[in-house]
Amino acid sequence: MNQAKKTVSMLALCQALAMTGSIVLFTTAALIGSTLAADKSLATLPLALLQLATMLTTIPAAFILKQWGRKSGFIAGVLVGLCGAGVGVYAVFTGSFVLFNIATVLYGIFNGFVGYYRFAAADVATESFRSRAISFVIAGGILAALLGPALATWTKDWLPVTFAGGLVAIALLQILTLLLLSWVELPPLVDQKHQEVGRGLGAIAQQPVFIVAVLGSMIGYGVMALLMTATPLAMVAAHHPFPTAASVIQWHVLGMFTPSLFTGYLIARFGVLTIILTGIVFNGLCIAINLAGTDAPHFFGALLLLGIGWNFMFIGSTTLLTETYETMERAKTQATHDFLMLSFVAFSTFLSGRLLNDWGWAVVNYTGLALIGVALIAVLYLRQQRRSALTDRATNLRRG
Repeated sequence: MNQAKKTVSMLALCQALAMTGSIVLFTTAALIGSTLAADKSLATLPLALLQLATMLTTIPAAFILKQWGRKSGFIAGVLVGLCGAGVGVYAVFTGSFVLFNIATVLYGIFNGFVGYYRFAAADVATESFRSRAISFVIAGGILAALLGPALATWTKDWLPVTFAGGLVAIALLQILTLLLLSWVELPPLVDQKHQEVGRGLGAIAQQPVFIVAVLGSMIGYGVMALLMTATPLAMVAAHHPFPTAASVIQWHVLGMFTPSLFTGYLIARFGVLTIILTGIVFNGLCIAINLAGTDAPHFFGALLLLGIGWNFMFIGSTTLLTETYETMERAKTQATHDFLMLSFVAFSTFLSGRLLNDWGWAVVNYTGLALIGVALIAVLYLRQQRRSALTDRATNLRRG
């Protein structure tokens, strides 16, 4: 147990360092893209490519971790991220938008490996410690929320070219992660010898519960990416200083991860659909505040609510997804869910810059409002369907 706790603690630190680097990058990447791109509507393209690379890496990363061992696989992922940070520094110094896009793709590949830290923690933990191990690793996001924006602000003018220092800081975080991983003891993955059976994906995907779960995750994550990506650009356009924008991102990330300490309890207490609906309401309040004004308190309040809304919609939808498959169908169902979700996140990230540049901040928010409207209709439909089923069951029991 002591060794398991030590390993989980090291993995939690690795997760925290990875997310700290991601926050630095997400805080600065759109501003860097706006500086380097001839077409300012492409400012968020680097972040969209990062999300796309993360999505496309998920399955290959699983194969590499299985074939090479998790420790070697994680180290390989970090090395790719380190290369990405190095290419990013060079891109900023040379003013190359193309190279900066390559840098974010490399960092996105690294992020594709990071998602497996929580599974590695689960595998080394005992049955009684497993859920806490996963939560502990994910909770690394809280530490990252405290460090990331401050690091982005502190390193902004480290070097003669603005924001290059932040990319150097990301490289240093990768080096520190390599040192941590060199001390981590991870057992080999157990080879699954049984052949996977169960329903086909078509049958699984036709379930209303599956459709609502995927829509909840796609829209919850997609709206978060849409608004969060555009916020630093909108704040600079409204003449807010960069440190203020970094602080807004900090509160947003705290809103994303701090509720994880009690979201599971709320789902058990009030039901999964109620929590998803609550997340939709938080997103709606975020958009209302964004549309009400562009003073600093508007951005702080809106992004905090956006983070909480994402947490409730994402965790709630992920929990709802577990109702759609049997054990032998788990891998393909989860993979399909993540592929669809991350595809939409990549699209939303790219769309964010295009809408902001061509139509303005208000249209970005109205687009988010339309999307959460779709999620609202879907969740209300499923809730009504479940209530009708319960009513019919109660009627049949009385008749019986």
